[in-house]
Amino acid sequence: MFRRLPEIETAAEAVAFTIDGRPANARAGDSVAAALLANGITACRNTPVSGAARGPYCMMGVCFDCLVTIDGTGNRQGCQVRVAPGMAVETQNGKREVER
Repeated sequence: MFRRLPEIETAAEAVAFTIDGRPANARAGDSVAAALLANGITACRNTPVSGAARGPYCMMGVCFDCLVTIDGTGNRQGCQVRVAPGMAVETQNGKREVER
C-alpha cells in the first residue's frame, strides 16, 4: 500500500536507528511510521483486548493505529514523530506498561 517514491529515495541522507533492537535505516525527514513501513514492518502494535495487529493507517495523527514505544516512552504516535539518529523504536504488544 505504501512505497517510497523513486525520486525521493536517493534525495535524503540515511538515518540509523533501531526497531525492536535490530538496526534499521530511514531517510532524514521520515516519520517513525514511514520508517517502519520502509523497513517492512507493517504492524507496530497489537491491541490489548483481541491481540489484533495494527499498523500505520492514516499517517496524519487521527487513527492512533501507529502507536509505538520511542526511546522508552510508550504510546507515541509514530506518524507524528520524525526519526532521529540513534532512536530506539519498539513495537507494542497489548496495553502500555505504567512505567513507560
